[in-house]
Amino acid sequence: MHSADILTDAFDRIRAVVHESVDGLGEDALNHRLDPAANSIAWLVWHLTRVQDEHVAELAATDSLWTGRGWYERFDLPVHRHATGYGDTPAEVALVRAPAELLTGYHDAVHAHTVGFVGALTDQDLSTVVDTDWDPPVTMGVRLVSVIGDDLQHVGQAAFIRGLLSRSMDRRTDQAAAG
Repeated sequence: MHSADILTDAFDRIRAVVHESVDGLGEDALNHRLDPAANSIAWLVWHLTRVQDEHVAELAATDSLWTGRGWYERFDLPVHRHATGYGDTPAEVALVRAPAELLTGYHDAVHAHTVGFVGALTDQDLSTVVDTDWDPPVTMGVRLVSVIGDDLQHVGQAAFIRGLLSRSMDRRTDQAAAG
Protein backbone atom coordinates (compact mmCIF):
# COMPACT_ATOMS: atom_id res chain seq x y z
CA MET A 1 0.00 0.00 0.00
CA HIS A 2 1.28 3.45 -0.92
CA SER A 3 0.75 6.77 0.85
CA ALA A 4 -1.78 7.84 -1.80
CA ASP A 5 -3.79 4.67 -1.11
CA ILE A 6 -3.88 5.45 2.61
CA LEU A 7 -5.06 9.00 1.97
CA THR A 8 -7.71 7.78 -0.47
CA ASP A 9 -8.94 5.24 2.08
CA ALA A 10 -9.25 7.96 4.73
CA PHE A 11 -11.26 10.23 2.43
CA ASP A 12 -13.43 7.25 1.41
CA ARG A 13 -14.21 6.60 5.07
CA ILE A 14 -15.19 10.23 5.60
CA ARG A 15 -17.53 10.04 2.61
CA ALA A 16 -19.16 6.88 3.96
CA VAL A 17 -19.88 8.49 7.34
CA VAL A 18 -21.17 11.66 5.66
CA HIS A 19 -23.75 9.53 3.87
CA GLU A 20 -24.60 7.54 7.02
CA SER A 21 -25.10 10.80 8.93
CA VAL A 22 -27.26 12.51 6.31
CA ASP A 23 -29.13 9.96 4.20
CA GLY A 24 -32.84 9.72 4.89
CA LEU A 25 -33.02 12.79 7.12
CA GLY A 26 -35.41 15.63 6.41
CA GLU A 27 -34.42 19.25 6.63
CA ASP A 28 -35.77 19.62 10.17
CA ALA A 29 -33.47 16.87 11.43
CA LEU A 30 -30.52 18.08 9.36
CA ASN A 31 -30.91 21.58 10.75
CA HIS A 32 -31.72 20.61 14.35
CA ARG A 33 -29.34 22.10 16.90
CA LEU A 34 -28.97 20.46 20.30
CA ASP A 35 -28.84 23.93 21.85
CA PRO A 36 -28.81 27.44 20.38
CA ALA A 37 -25.00 27.56 20.19
CA ALA A 38 -24.55 24.04 18.73
CA ASN A 39 -23.81 23.10 15.14
CA SER A 40 -26.36 21.24 13.04
CA ILE A 41 -25.67 18.17 10.90
CA ALA A 42 -26.20 20.32 7.80
CA TRP A 43 -23.67 22.90 8.98
CA LEU A 44 -21.12 20.24 9.98
CA VAL A 45 -21.30 18.44 6.63
CA TRP A 46 -21.26 21.71 4.68
CA HIS A 47 -18.29 22.98 6.71
CA LEU A 48 -16.18 19.83 6.48
CA THR A 49 -16.84 19.68 2.75
CA ARG A 50 -16.01 23.37 2.25
CA VAL A 51 -12.74 22.97 4.15
CA GLN A 52 -11.77 19.89 2.13
CA ASP A 53 -12.78 21.63 -1.11
CA GLU A 54 -10.72 24.75 -0.38
CA HIS A 55 -7.59 22.96 0.80
CA VAL A 56 -7.53 20.42 -2.00
CA ALA A 57 -8.21 23.12 -4.59
CA GLU A 58 -5.29 25.12 -3.23
CA LEU A 59 -2.99 22.08 -3.27
CA ALA A 60 -4.11 21.10 -6.77
CA ALA A 61 -3.90 24.71 -8.01
CA THR A 62 -7.53 24.63 -9.16
CA ASP A 63 -10.68 26.57 -8.34
CA SER A 64 -12.78 25.20 -5.52
CA LEU A 65 -15.89 23.35 -6.66
CA TRP A 66 -17.92 25.70 -4.44
CA THR A 67 -17.13 28.76 -6.52
CA GLY A 68 -15.83 27.19 -9.73
CA ARG A 69 -18.51 24.57 -10.35
CA GLY A 70 -21.67 26.33 -9.22
CA TRP A 71 -22.22 24.80 -5.78
CA TYR A 72 -22.39 28.23 -4.17
CA GLU A 73 -25.30 29.10 -6.45
CA ARG A 74 -27.02 25.73 -5.94
CA PHE A 75 -26.95 26.07 -2.17
CA ASP A 76 -28.17 29.69 -2.39
CA LEU A 77 -27.09 30.40 1.20
CA PRO A 78 -27.03 33.90 2.65
CA VAL A 79 -23.28 33.60 3.31
CA HIS A 80 -20.23 35.10 1.62
CA ARG A 81 -19.21 33.04 -1.42
CA HIS A 82 -15.83 32.28 0.17
CA ALA A 83 -17.20 31.35 3.60
CA THR A 84 -16.05 28.00 4.97
CA GLY A 85 -17.57 28.13 8.44
CA TYR A 86 -14.38 28.88 10.34
CA GLY A 87 -15.25 31.13 13.25
CA ASP A 88 -18.98 31.11 12.52
CA THR A 89 -21.19 32.54 15.24
CA PRO A 90 -24.35 30.66 16.27
CA ALA A 91 -26.36 33.07 14.08
CA GLU A 92 -24.13 32.27 11.08
CA VAL A 93 -24.43 28.53 11.74
CA ALA A 94 -28.22 28.91 11.56
CA LEU A 95 -27.92 30.34 8.03
CA VAL A 96 -26.60 27.05 6.63
CA ARG A 97 -29.70 25.02 5.75
CA ALA A 98 -29.76 22.42 3.00
CA PRO A 99 -31.47 19.17 2.05
CA ALA A 100 -29.62 15.85 2.26
CA GLU A 101 -29.34 15.47 -1.51
CA LEU A 102 -27.58 18.81 -1.88
CA LEU A 103 -25.19 18.12 1.00
CA THR A 104 -24.24 14.67 -0.28
CA GLY A 105 -24.11 15.87 -3.89
CA TYR A 106 -21.58 18.56 -3.01
CA HIS A 107 -19.63 16.21 -0.77
CA ASP A 108 -19.52 13.51 -3.46
CA ALA A 109 -18.24 16.02 -6.02
CA VAL A 110 -15.53 17.23 -3.64
CA HIS A 111 -14.69 13.64 -2.71
CA ALA A 112 -14.24 12.70 -6.39
CA HIS A 113 -11.96 15.71 -6.91
CA THR A 114 -10.03 14.88 -3.75
CA VAL A 115 -9.41 11.18 -4.48
CA GLY A 116 -8.54 12.01 -8.08
CA PHE A 117 -5.92 14.42 -6.81
CA VAL A 118 -4.48 12.37 -3.93
CA GLY A 119 -4.54 9.14 -5.93
CA ALA A 120 -1.92 10.56 -8.29
CA LEU A 121 0.43 11.85 -5.56
CA THR A 122 3.83 10.35 -4.90
CA ASP A 123 5.62 10.28 -1.58
CA GLN A 124 7.89 12.98 -2.98
CA ASP A 125 4.82 15.15 -3.72
CA LEU A 126 3.67 14.73 -0.13
CA SER A 127 6.99 16.14 1.09
CA THR A 128 6.51 19.37 -0.87
CA VAL A 129 6.31 22.40 1.43
CA VAL A 130 3.02 24.22 0.86
CA ASP A 131 3.00 26.73 3.73
CA THR A 132 6.05 28.41 5.20
CA ASP A 133 4.06 30.45 7.74
CA TRP A 134 4.44 27.63 10.29
CA ASP A 135 7.43 26.26 12.15
CA PRO A 136 8.10 23.68 10.92
CA PRO A 137 6.77 24.52 7.46
CA VAL A 138 3.69 22.54 6.39
CA THR A 139 4.08 19.89 3.71
CA MET A 140 1.37 18.67 1.38
CA GLY A 141 1.15 15.43 3.36
CA VAL A 142 0.73 17.26 6.65
CA ARG A 143 -1.93 19.54 5.14
CA LEU A 144 -3.92 16.54 3.82
CA VAL A 145 -3.69 14.76 7.17
CA SER A 146 -4.88 17.97 8.84
CA VAL A 147 -7.91 18.05 6.52
CA ILE A 148 -8.63 14.40 7.26
CA GLY A 149 -8.40 15.04 11.01
CA ASP A 150 -10.74 18.03 10.82
CA ASP A 151 -13.19 16.16 8.59
CA LEU A 152 -13.22 13.13 10.89
CA GLN A 153 -13.97 15.29 13.92
CA HIS A 154 -16.87 17.03 12.21
CA VAL A 155 -18.35 13.94 10.59
CA GLY A 156 -18.13 12.19 13.96
CA GLN A 157 -20.08 15.07 15.50
CA ALA A 158 -22.70 14.78 12.73
CA ALA A 159 -23.01 11.03 13.35
CA PHE A 160 -23.37 11.65 17.08
CA ILE A 161 -26.18 14.17 16.52
CA ARG A 162 -27.91 11.76 14.15
CA GLY A 163 -27.66 9.04 16.79
CA LEU A 164 -29.22 11.31 19.42
CA LEU A 165 -32.01 12.31 17.05
CA SER A 166 -32.68 8.66 16.16
CA ARG A 167 -32.86 7.68 19.83
CA SER A 168 -35.21 10.58 20.52
CA MET A 169 -37.48 9.56 17.62
CA ASP A 170 -37.42 5.93 18.80
CA ARG A 171 -38.49 6.99 22.32
CA ARG A 172 -41.36 9.05 20.93
CA THR A 173 -42.48 6.12 18.77
CA ASP A 174 -42.31 3.77 21.77
CA GLN A 175 -44.25 6.23 23.93
CA ALA A 176 -46.93 6.67 21.26
CA ALA A 177 -47.29 2.90 20.88
CA ALA A 178 -47.54 2.46 24.66
CA GLY A 179 -49.86 5.43 25.13
